Amino acid sequence: MEKPVLVVMAAGMGSRYGGLKQIDPVGPHGELIIDYSIFDARRAGFETVVFVIKPELENAFHAAIGDRLSRYMTVKYAFQELSDMPAGYSIPDGRTKPWGTCHAVMAARRLVHGPFAVINSDDYYGPQAFQEIYDYLSAHGDQSGLYAMVGYRLGNTVTEHGTVARGVCEEDENGFLRRVTERTQIAKDGDNARYTEDGGATWTALPGDTVVSMNLWGFTRSFLDEATIGFPAFLRRTLVENPMKGEYFLPYVVARLIDQEKAQVKVLRSGDRWYGVTYPDDKPVVVQALAQLTQEGRYPSPLWQD
Repeated sequence: MEKPVLVVMAAGMGSRYGGLKQIDPVGPHGELIIDYSIFDARRAGFETVVFVIKPELENAFHAAIGDRLSRYMTVKYAFQELSDMPAGYSIPDGRTKPWGTCHAVMAARRLVHGPFAVINSDDYYGPQAFQEIYDYLSAHGDQSGLYAMVGYRLGNTVTEHGTVARGVCEEDENGFLRRVTERTQIAKDGDNARYTEDGGATWTALPGDTVVSMNLWGFTRSFLDEATIGFPAFLRRTLVENPMKGEYFLPYVVARLIDQEKAQVKVLRSGDRWYGVTYPDDKPVVVQALAQLTQEGRYPSPLWQD
């Protein structure tokens, strides 16, 4: 079995944040959020990282991330392109938005040949998550259709500065994922949270210890094959119903494979707090948190030392 590799979804622009937040410094020595993810992944055992980016961002990523991290990891690039579609399909006139997170992961299909983990580029996950997913993939990554995800406590993933989107998880009695329900407007509510589906007219409570997905998944190569097989069906539906904005979301594909009994997804746990810059006012919180973790000795300073 090949060693697990890390796939980083970095093709998106931070629309609510107002910039390319993947290359915005947050650490005491100018480190990026992705620096901490790569550092934690490396000490968990990952040796290769595949960045999924837009082709037009290649030079910026080489300069800000890839050239520097290539001293510590094997760095590869895959390109998410809107035109990456099956034969017989074409881009709708006026569409510029990529096809979503699963399409991003599919962009790495020519570079990934064994088990792999998937993360967002703009989330701080903490060291426990990477160790959990690496150990699981190392033990089970040759078993087709046996996947994993790292779940977080909802109360550890919300922001004081607006709503967030989270995948609310439901497990079976054996700790396997039964379903993920996307809640796109979740707000902090003391130690707990609440969500709305009607723009804030009504709210439904969510306990703070609810398990949610932060898009940290562990897959075998079979996932890429299944996602590719299912992409035409998504396009046929979306090109009729929502041609400008429809997205091939990673959790939706996972849910389909679970429903078809083609996959089982083990729910792992991280007790670490998530940090991310969803809104501009989140950045000082992230900067302070990473400075504190560094001061406590959880990270060296500077992070990368020759």
